[in-house]
Order: sequence, then C-alpha cells, then structure tokens
Amino acid sequence: MRIEIICTGDEVLTGKIVNSNFSYISQKLEDVGLTVRWGTTVGDDRDSLLAAFRQAGARADAVIVNGGLGPTVDDLSQEIAARAAGVELVLNEEWLHRMEAFFQRRSRIMPPNNRKQAMLPATAELVDNPIGTACGFALDIGKARFFFTPGVPRELHRMMAEQVIPRLLARSGTSTAIHLKRFHSYGLGESHVDALLDGVEALVPDGSVKLGFRAHYPQLETKLTVRGRDAADVQVKLAPVQAEVRRRLGNFILAEDDQTLEGVILAALAERSGTLALIETFTAGGIAARLAHWPGAEKIFVRGAVARSRPQVWQAAGLADAPPEGELTAEMAGMVAAAARRQAAASHGLAVLIAVDQGDDRIDLGGSINIGIATEAGVVTRRARIVGGRDWVRLGAIELGLDCLRRYLLGLPVDERIDFEKQ
Repeated sequence: MRIEIICTGDEVLTGKIVNSNFSYISQKLEDVGLTVRWGTTVGDDRDSLLAAFRQAGARADAVIVNGGLGPTVDDLSQEIAARAAGVELVLNEEWLHRMEAFFQRRSRIMPPNNRKQAMLPATAELVDNPIGTACGFALDIGKARFFFTPGVPRELHRMMAEQVIPRLLARSGTSTAIHLKRFHSYGLGESHVDALLDGVEALVPDGSVKLGFRAHYPQLETKLTVRGRDAADVQVKLAPVQAEVRRRLGNFILAEDDQTLEGVILAALAERSGTLALIETFTAGGIAARLAHWPGAEKIFVRGAVARSRPQVWQAAGLADAPPEGELTAEMAGMVAAAARRQAAASHGLAVLIAVDQGDDRIDLGGSINIGIATEAGVVTRRARIVGGRDWVRLGAIELGLDCLRRYLLGLPVDERIDFEKQ
C-alpha cells in the first residue's frame, strides 16, 4: 500500500512549530508494517491544498491529512476535501450534537463558529474523536482513501490507534496478526547495536520478523515487528528472536515495551520498601523531574536537592566540614550520597555531580560525571566523561545516573563502559 501524509498549516510550513505529528504518524505506521511513500507540508492556502489533495489522490492508495479541522477561518480541510471530491459540504447532525454535549459537560456554551466543525463532505465517513471537537472523517479523492485527523497531538494519537490504523490494515488486505516488541537501551550507539544484532531476523527464515531502530539520545529503541497467522503464531516467531536480543544487548536493556527507566527504578525500590534521597548538579533537576511525578513516587522519593557550587552541594547534603579542594571525584559523590541518605533517613542515596569544561558551548566540550550510590551496607561509585556539548553532557549525566541506580538495584555491574564515554 502506497501511503502519503499531508500536514497542513502555515505555522508548520514556516517552521514556527516543529512538525512532530508527521514523525508520530510515520512511526506508528512503520510499527504495523505500513510504509509512508510521500510526505507533504502545505500552508493554509486553498489552491495549494486543493493541488496537494488531487496530487495525492492520483498517486497514493491511502492519504492521512493532519490539521485544518478547527473552527477558525484558516481551518480549510473540510472545505477543500469536499471540492477535491466534487461533493457539497453538509451538516453532520450527529457530530453537532456531540459537540454541544462536549461543551455542556464543561458548563460552557458552544461558540457559533464551532458549528463549522460539523460541516463535512457529503460522502464522508465520520471518524470518531472522543476527546475533542475536531471531527475526523474519511472519503475517497481520486483513487485514494483520505483520512482527516486533528492537529492536537493527544487527539491525533487516540484517533490513529483506534480509528485510522485499523482501517488502513483492513484496506491493505493484511490478514495476519502483527505485534511490535520494543527494547529500550542506554549506553550503546545505534550502529553498535545494529552490528550486535546482525542476523537475528534470520532466526525466523520466512522474513516475518523485521528489525528496526529509533534513536532519541540518550536512549535507543530497538523494535521487532513480527507478522504471523494469528497471535499464537506471532509469539512462536517472536520467542527465539527476543531471547537473542536480550542475550546480545544484555545489561544495556533498561526497559521493554511500555516500561520506562524511571518505572523500573521505582518498582525495584518499592519491592524492598526502599526510599531515595537525591542530590544533583548541572542537571537543572532533570533526575528529580524524571522520578517525582510517577504514581507512588511520593512514598519512595523522599528528598531531592539541586545545587551548582561545591559548597552548596555540601550544605544540601548536611555535611558540616568544608568541601575538599581540587578535582571533583567519584569518592566525593559517594560521600555526598551517603550524607544525603542519612540526612533524609532514606534507604538509598544518589549523588550525580558534574564538572563541566570551561568555555563556550561546542561539540568538543565535555564534562566529568561523578556518581555515588549509598545504602546502609556501603557506597558504590562511578566516574565517566562525556563529550558533545553542554546539553549532551546534561542529558547523558541524567541518564547515566538513573541507569547506574537501576543497575545497582538489579545487581548488575555499575561500571560497565558505555559507547558515549571518553577516556
């Protein structure tokens, strides 16, 4: 099936907002074995939109249009879709009532211009949007089936999962079951993982397992898309491949599927009725932000401190003595982690202290990351240097600190070298 994505809106075309919806749609289609052939971005211009719809209708089998379903004058998708299909716009009474109820539940009166969102091409099939007022719809233009989706990301995500992808799979004639298995890792670069996993697809000789990657520093997502006759056949094919992926990537796999690094850490602490005290520098509180908002974290994450200078770190940890002079070391991080744990009466203390190179931000600017993990049984430390600019160091330090804590809690080596580490 040849698929095209059309994203609309002047703000997207001019770069005023990042077009994350395109990448989301494309990735979700790729996850179920559907490949996008073309991507088009069009501004809020009637002639340009009409030309784009007609061109896509002539070359694609299915087209996903994103945006232009709002109530304002620059939302043109319904109008131009009707013109391209050669039909009239008509009021969809069902969606009008849905919108009125939407506003009533919020004790609001629906503005008159929202009525525009219930005007659909006469031949359109309504595509449900259960969490917004932008009605999705589908219709044929040329030889292609068009699916019109809202620009609001959370509405788009719901519609893609529940409405659009099932229709596309049915239209593509895909009768097989499809399953996506995901592994989240930290510490190995994409090319390294690609080399490590060379040949894993061949464990299922019929070609029904496809390996893919999505790099989003500092993590890497490794994906296995598996096709089978049914769910049971998929699991039979998946079993040997996922076992081999786990064996080859080993301790670098930090989570699978919908798991997250933060969730794994909090679950491991909860299992032992543990609590955590944290001190971090240069991260802008990034480690605390990754942990504190999770359900149940209020019982585990008992204290976090963000400091920048060494005296402030010592003060935050409750250390009475003056901090030592000289280079920041992993031993100092261990001392701070132990003091923070005692001060907060926590079972675990984590300190991530970073010394960043001086000078303007540049690609060869780096930082020395010193990590201490403390419990009543003792202290474990880790030191690493990461180069790549200030933000690269900051993100790497957050991930490395969390991953070292995960490894410690799971009984894995904390000092296993990562690809991003420099001598």
